[in-house]
Amino acid sequence: MTEQKYILENCKSFELKDIFDCGQCFRWNEEEDKSYTGVIKNGVLNVRKDKEKIIFEGVLDKNIKDVCESYFDLETNYEDIKEKLSNIDEYLKQSVEYGKGIRILKQDLWETIISFIISANNNIPRIKGIIERISKKYGNKIIYKDKEYYTFPDMHALGKASVQNLRDLGLGFRDKRVYDTTKMFLENEITLQELEEEKDVKLLREKLMSLPGVGEKVADCIMLFALKKFSVFPVDVWVRRVMNELYIKEEDETKVSKEFLQQLAKEKYKDLAGLAQQYLFYQRRNA
Repeated sequence: MTEQKYILENCKSFELKDIFDCGQCFRWNEEEDKSYTGVIKNGVLNVRKDKEKIIFEGVLDKNIKDVCESYFDLETNYEDIKEKLSNIDEYLKQSVEYGKGIRILKQDLWETIISFIISANNNIPRIKGIIERISKKYGNKIIYKDKEYYTFPDMHALGKASVQNLRDLGLGFRDKRVYDTTKMFLENEITLQELEEEKDVKLLREKLMSLPGVGEKVADCIMLFALKKFSVFPVDVWVRRVMNELYIKEEDETKVSKEFLQQLAKEKYKDLAGLAQQYLFYQRRNA
């Protein structure tokens, strides 16, 4: 584990607040200097912006440039994506402008599965607290700039936790779901490799939904935030609300089915539906 630094020049579509506060991740926190520090896989990373420069610093077990290029999806042209989405309609254009610095992170699949099971019927501060307690109890400690950080535990480490242990960490009804999901992976009923290699989105969703605590929305979040399936369209209360207000105009928005919304998103946004969802969600929730 070595301390490293990487500076990215003239990077467009990269705003720290947009990336880390749009609801896709739970291990990043804003510092007093407006930089963000997060725990990713087996390391700690601090990211700050200085005009057109992005400065990455941290302690990592792999080359920092390679880690950042993968994790922050630096090879994808978000300027091109934003232009395509902005041409669809005026409201989406406004949403894209509002969240112009969003990038979809490519997060660790195992951590994303467990984190989004924990996210069910939960709020972000509480989700972050639970994940932090799990990491402190079962992850590995890293010291960075005289502060303690803890990695998210792998399935073998988390497999040491009983249902009661998880309950004591504040998981609530999610404790059994996390326990059972971990057990399924440890017993090879399902593997991370088969999920990563599955190209068919429908089959991948079905495999994810075989895990306890993974419904359609959580499965779509996992596919979007860990597996770069940009065509999926996770639907929650905010997304249903904004889609209804924009396109459907149903008096009672709860009557609008998830299936109808996803079909509408597929027709309008095509293979960029997941990105459109992030821009719409971020503006609707914050503005």
